[in-house]
Amino acid sequence: MKRYKQIILSALALALVFACQDDDASFGEVQAPTNLQVDYTVVNADAENEFGDGSGQVTFTATADNASNFRFIFGDNVVRSVSDGNVTHPYSRTGVNTYTATVIASGRGGASSSVSIDVTVLSTFDDPVSRGLLTGGDSKTWYVASGETGHLGVGPADGTTPSFFAAAPNSVAQCFYDDTFTISEAPNDAISFVHDNTDPDGVGVAFVNAAFVSQLGGGGSDDQCLPLDVTGEKVLNLGPANSTLPEDLTTGTQISITDGGFFGYFINTSTYEILEITEDYLHVRALSGQADPLAWYFKLTTNPDGVVGDSEEASNMLETEYDQLIFSEEFDVDGAPNSDLWNFEIGNGADQGIPGWGNEELQYYTNDNAVVENGVLKITAKREPTNGFDFSSSRMTTLNNFSFQYGRVEVRAKLPEGGGTWPAIWMLGDNFPDVGWPDTGEIDIMEHAGNQQDLIHGSLHLPGNFAGNAISETTTVAGVSEEFNTYTVEWSADRILFAVNDEVYHEYTNTSSTPFNAPFFLILNVAMGGTFGGAVDPAFSESAMEVDYIRVFQ
Repeated sequence: MKRYKQIILSALALALVFACQDDDASFGEVQAPTNLQVDYTVVNADAENEFGDGSGQVTFTATADNASNFRFIFGDNVVRSVSDGNVTHPYSRTGVNTYTATVIASGRGGASSSVSIDVTVLSTFDDPVSRGLLTGGDSKTWYVASGETGHLGVGPADGTTPSFFAAAPNSVAQCFYDDTFTISEAPNDAISFVHDNTDPDGVGVAFVNAAFVSQLGGGGSDDQCLPLDVTGEKVLNLGPANSTLPEDLTTGTQISITDGGFFGYFINTSTYEILEITEDYLHVRALSGQADPLAWYFKLTTNPDGVVGDSEEASNMLETEYDQLIFSEEFDVDGAPNSDLWNFEIGNGADQGIPGWGNEELQYYTNDNAVVENGVLKITAKREPTNGFDFSSSRMTTLNNFSFQYGRVEVRAKLPEGGGTWPAIWMLGDNFPDVGWPDTGEIDIMEHAGNQQDLIHGSLHLPGNFAGNAISETTTVAGVSEEFNTYTVEWSADRILFAVNDEVYHEYTNTSSTPFNAPFFLILNVAMGGTFGGAVDPAFSESAMEVDYIRVFQ
């Protein structure tokens, strides 16, 4: 993870003095900021809504001469540091309330100036679901979901996924896995938060991000387990998230923990956005408290073993051996797919001597049926006359542009629906143009027939086992045409695993005699009808496979 960490220095302790300024700015390099000014705007306040629209959002702007950092103490037990003095904060106490917010500007040598202002704002926030799931109605203990891929992850601050790093199960520091977090109902409608980070010897030890190790007495440039006692009851506040994430990726609720509380891995923040929460699973996202922040992702579970679900499900969870991202197609530029990466295969296969692509398929492939919109690739199959065929669609490959040998490939996708649709995410060997099929080998990461809704196939084709005799297994996943799911193949010289949402449903023992020991390229397509797709529903008009991303790890 080192390449994604940025080293910064900031003071851990600042004097909180109302409207004051340190007097020793003239001593050496110590210089307190001057001319500190703070303004605020209640979001969407107007003549009819003096205290805002009920979101509780307030935007603060702080300026000062010679300031390198601004620390906001918002008056609701939430604290945040920023470098540019601009921050938006959601207040969550229901009704119209007045808060005293203090801003501390830090200068050279740690000298500081501060000023306080009163802020009055309306909040109508109410999320009893998240509260109930966090506390279980009384008290609930959470653990790091150490058995889940991505229980600790990091990505860009403006991203939506841990695209830089996603930890494999049980792959980081034990001091992180030893922590527990007890969240309970408390008097006066409060929620208490108790973080127990004591090791087996009873010593408080915290897992600290490399950017903050020096501040907490450590040395070097790696993450470290450092002595840090964080025990003691704190208050957990729930409020509306100041989120830029798409609505389908977040609950819209954030957690703020008083007195510098945090979920086990110290990144100098106490604020976490809830991405997903169930009875036994909590997935949150947080921006690190530094000048150029990163987005960190944490998964927690109520299972002390660190897995989500029961033991039978846990035994099928993918324990990856690959965690270094080598390839990422995020489809983040709208328009035609990237021509430096993707090739289009045009037609129905007749020009290659395999009409119907060898499967009696009914569509004619074009380069017009694939488009990137809003960060998603859409391959749309349509009922329309096209070059003598009744259906059009697209088929895209990375042949001669990208291939890999061994690793984990993940594709997050939502599948088309309708009888006769046949979406596929698959791979062929780089030597396909020379040796043909099935000698080249084929790895079907995902195939789905609309006539067998929600039944996912993972298959291997090779000499002796191909077409109707392929080595194949299936799994049922509810709602594959309504929700995005992650389809995965993990491939090594010893085995090939197929998984959906990290749950393995097919395992194949690879040997040196198979074609699966050479580079393969990627293929995406939506076919219609054929030997796998079956009869097309007369009511079918059009439907699309949507692909959010493709990532390859080694």
